[in-house]
Amino acid sequence: MKNTFKTFVLLAALGGLAVLIGGGIGGGVGAAIGLGIGLVITMSSYWFSDKIAIKASRAKPVTEAEAPRLYRIMHDLTQRAGMPMPRLYVIPAEQPNAFATGRNPRNAAVAATEGLLNMMDEEELRGVLAHELMHVKNRDILIGSVAAAVAMGITFIARMVMWGAMFGGSSDDEGGGGLLGLLAMAILAPIAAVLLQMALSRSREFEADRTAARLIGDGEPLARSLEKLEVAAKKIPMNVNPAEASMFIINPFSGRKVNFAKMFSTHPPTEERIEKLRSRSWV
Repeated sequence: MKNTFKTFVLLAALGGLAVLIGGGIGGGVGAAIGLGIGLVITMSSYWFSDKIAIKASRAKPVTEAEAPRLYRIMHDLTQRAGMPMPRLYVIPAEQPNAFATGRNPRNAAVAATEGLLNMMDEEELRGVLAHELMHVKNRDILIGSVAAAVAMGITFIARMVMWGAMFGGSSDDEGGGGLLGLLAMAILAPIAAVLLQMALSRSREFEADRTAARLIGDGEPLARSLEKLEVAAKKIPMNVNPAEASMFIINPFSGRKVNFAKMFSTHPPTEERIEKLRSRSWV
């Protein structure tokens, strides 16, 4: 019920932003068009969230023969949790990272980077995969997937607004004011989308950590993996759409020097997550 409410709030916010942007472009007619575009984006993000996320990350499906360790660990975890086996993918990226996606446990997918499979030992990989599986069980993946699709949709609409304002604006005073308003909206709308993602993503990570530790009966493997992931993210860049960052276990952009990084972080501080795991607050 809690996650359903969060999803409703997210979709309602998208609708509001789409109407606002459309109204800024074309008044009442533009607002109606914006609402229509918003509805298309939200419905698409619900039904095709897994496909959108997989395509955006350039993940490739793998068979059990191609990734036996990945399959073996995930099969054991799903048996423990009493859950169906998700589809498994590998992302061609050196940075160790992973995410889960899909609208429900029967339509879920888990993707791990090549860097994760190469860097983690058996227990550490188990901790990461347990975390992602718990996102599936807690039905967090719908929220994360919709949030990512919403952010990309808003960014796309905002870019259309910006180009329309630049090449379709009038030179008179009224047109100039409208041009400035449209440009401001085009800049602020993606920021609003990021803020929506932040509001919905941080608490999900703590809960996935807690339930993953319970599933495997130990918080240390995930704590060790988080330490490795945090260090690697600061050294190894990853080519991923910023709108997808909230879906990963660690922010792929942790290594970028941004003055307001903490303010706009989609993840709770990694040291805080590690402390909770090692203090056995998950018991």
